[in-house]
Amino acid sequence: MNLQNQNTFARADRQTTALLPGYMSGFGNSFETEALPGALPVGMNSPQKCAYGLYAEQLSGSPFTAPQATNQRSWLYRIRPTVKHSGRYRRANKAFLRTAPGARDESDRPLGQLRWGPVPIPDEPLTFVLGLRTVTTAGDSDTQVGMAAHLALVTRSMEDEYFFNADGEFLVVAQEGRLRFRTEFGIIDIEPGEICVIPRGVIFTVDLIDGPARAYVCENYGGAFTLPDRGPIGANCLANRRDFYTPIAAYEEREVPSRLFVKWGGELHLTEIGQSPLDVVAWHGNYAPYKYDLRRFSPVGPILYDHADPSIFTVLTAPSETPGTANVDFVIFPERWLVAENTFRPPWYHRNLMSEFMGLVLGVYDAKPEGFVPGGMSLHNQMLPHGPDEKAFEHASNVDLKPVKLEGTLAFMFETRFPQRITAYAASLETLQENYIECWSGLRKHFDPEGREPK
Repeated sequence: MNLQNQNTFARADRQTTALLPGYMSGFGNSFETEALPGALPVGMNSPQKCAYGLYAEQLSGSPFTAPQATNQRSWLYRIRPTVKHSGRYRRANKAFLRTAPGARDESDRPLGQLRWGPVPIPDEPLTFVLGLRTVTTAGDSDTQVGMAAHLALVTRSMEDEYFFNADGEFLVVAQEGRLRFRTEFGIIDIEPGEICVIPRGVIFTVDLIDGPARAYVCENYGGAFTLPDRGPIGANCLANRRDFYTPIAAYEEREVPSRLFVKWGGELHLTEIGQSPLDVVAWHGNYAPYKYDLRRFSPVGPILYDHADPSIFTVLTAPSETPGTANVDFVIFPERWLVAENTFRPPWYHRNLMSEFMGLVLGVYDAKPEGFVPGGMSLHNQMLPHGPDEKAFEHASNVDLKPVKLEGTLAFMFETRFPQRITAYAASLETLQENYIECWSGLRKHFDPEGREPK
């Protein structure tokens, strides 16, 4: 077994060589990296003979004719071409994994605002692939619009098992436990408070680092995630390009029977191969996986009075063909100062064109101080009203408005322009809070036609 990159260490529990992740800084850059000196050709992509007897192969994340600004591709120099990592496919059991529009009619649950407590991590052996549980789907993966929201409940590493998703890209939000993503492009480790993005078609495997893990996963069927335009905010703050990290080249030369799972057309397929497909010795390009530490997000907000729209908390956006309307937005609510004067500081009551799947990574969410706990999730679909519960409203309406720092909190949203349909799995979860709607039942009428001054 030969696992190599630019830094290695011995791991006593397996008596073998493993990989320390190494990274390159920047978002959307054209990177180049090699695990062996001279593995990358100079001044060309496809020489007649590649160094070290490697094969040259291009992975395209956009059509060849996409405009320069959105054209995504990488050249990979690998021990075997990917056609050698593919055999006869057969259908595999997709268990609780669903793809739009296939889950549209799975549940006959009436329309309503929904919230779930944390789904316990089960005792059964579940890899990242087998542990994916779809909660909502939206749009249609065949037409490359919409998204799905999944939970990943992981209790064992993917030993000699690999996976790629042809239906969309994965954005993984770690919530409990650390995960290691070994990809064709290199190694990415994430912990709670961090995310990684695995582009469509990239082969990877997932290892546990320190025990079972739970994560939220957004599957984006549309155009790739990118940074939002900042507009009048200018060049700085929010998620800065330098804080995104792409892995350096690493490769596995392992001649062992292995299995490759492929998600394609909403189904899960499986092929048997005789080696690890993570055999890329060098690569260059701008289509690659990456990670980001959400604690590096630099929030901006009102510093005198009133609210800015929650779009100021957008980390990544997947645009649609309609300018200003996202296929998916990934939005976070991190630690921050609240300083606005004479202002109701929690999120206001609203109805929205976008449907909002929300999760809590840690701490307390200021608009829902009770019932919404780390590992939980909620769904407020298109045009359904929502906002602070009664306790949050009363507190925010009467509290002394001195500067307050929200600490030890991190919530997020997967927000899409499409209705999100819940799966049969989500509808039958024991953690579904049937009394969620009652969090607003205590809101009282304060209207007084005789008085104009606030009391």
